[in-house]
Amino acid sequence: MKQQRVAVVTGAGSGVGKAVALALASDGYSVVLAGRRSALLDEVAAQAQALSGADERMLCVPTDVADPAAVERLFAQTVARFGRVDLLFNNAGRGNPPGSFLDWTPQQWRDVVDVNLNGMFYCLQQAFRVMRDQAPQGGRVINNGSISAHTPRPNSAAYTSTKHAVMGLTKTASLDGRQYNIAVGQIDIGNAMTDLASRMAKGVPQANGDIAVEPLMDVDIVAQSVLYMANLPLEANVLFHTVMATKMPFVGRG
Repeated sequence: MKQQRVAVVTGAGSGVGKAVALALASDGYSVVLAGRRSALLDEVAAQAQALSGADERMLCVPTDVADPAAVERLFAQTVARFGRVDLLFNNAGRGNPPGSFLDWTPQQWRDVVDVNLNGMFYCLQQAFRVMRDQAPQGGRVINNGSISAHTPRPNSAAYTSTKHAVMGLTKTASLDGRQYNIAVGQIDIGNAMTDLASRMAKGVPQANGDIAVEPLMDVDIVAQSVLYMANLPLEANVLFHTVMATKMPFVGRG
């Protein structure tokens, strides 16, 4: 029988976060579901129960990751319920404001940075504190980057900037985590079928100005990739893992 493993998943109410939370629950993890919309978290918990009988292993904690006090409460409630944290899937994020960045307000820019970068830092910081102090010491953090951490799309200045910053956060946290037996890696996802990416099937702007439909892949493929990374022994780490729709325009010139 596997020892209890405790995972915190942010942005767990939909999309990639939901798929990962369900995969972790099915694999025997106790899963803390964090997100802004409590009704969606409850739905995910109910699905986990139906799939794997995991009701007693699920905890819903409505959380806005842009609020550091809320993130602190998230981890305090996790430790109070389960005693430790073995995995943080640092997933919560948001897309760009609409249109050209020439028309964005300062607040629209800050809204993206507050979630995609500041929120990810707050969660990572709290996870590190718990993992450093627990016995046995250590754990794993998987940041959700994006292939936008490598290559931008048109009119994506806010999202792309934050995802480039997440790459730097992953690298430095991986280095800083060594002394506490904390492994930090990043998954970079390209065109998984979620509500956020569904527009790809209708056509999105390309670098040359054309509008083109892009291939998509099942979001459960991403969940299995995260599960693989999560289940490695702490002596091993996937620092960067790219999973993408095979024929999407990313490598080469399109």
